[in-house]
Amino acid sequence: MGARVRSVAVLVVVLVTGAVLGTWFAQWLASPDTAVSRVSVPIPTVFGERVRVEVMNGGGRAGMARVATGALRDAGFDVVDVGNWTTFEEPVSFILDRVGRLETARRAADALGITEVRSEPDTNLYVDLTVIVGRDWSPESIPAPSLEQPDRPWWDLRRYLKRPSAPVSPGARLVDPENEDEGGR
Repeated sequence: MGARVRSVAVLVVVLVTGAVLGTWFAQWLASPDTAVSRVSVPIPTVFGERVRVEVMNGGGRAGMARVATGALRDAGFDVVDVGNWTTFEEPVSFILDRVGRLETARRAADALGITEVRSEPDTNLYVDLTVIVGRDWSPESIPAPSLEQPDRPWWDLRRYLKRPSAPVSPGARLVDPENEDEGGR
């Protein structure tokens, strides 16, 4: 039995060595006109630039900032932070332009169905926009995608991984701003 194991091991070593040497010789002997051409896949850009956004829950309903984050990412924005606003008493949702480009803030507002946009530049922040989701905002505020938008590329797996949206009841539980561990995001 030992001779059989030894012969199988020798056969495996010979096959692996042959495969490695064959690959090496094929690359070494390849002529320049048979070189492999590389195909570049363009990375989709939105508005020709990267727009960094932070989304803050200012209305107190759990999960609203997370839903808004998904909508913004689907629209091509780069959401870099999700958290709670300084208070949960914001009655109206609004967007703060942090770098002085109101047209970008208006595009984000259109993506979320928010009407109020303010300009409050702050060079100390790492974001271009701050989205504050107030009590008035709901996932139904997100406008339906227009027919002008291109379909997602074949390699984007998000189209297969849709999360069911939970309905928000009128008596939704408000989260205590003093205790962030209760899921105010």
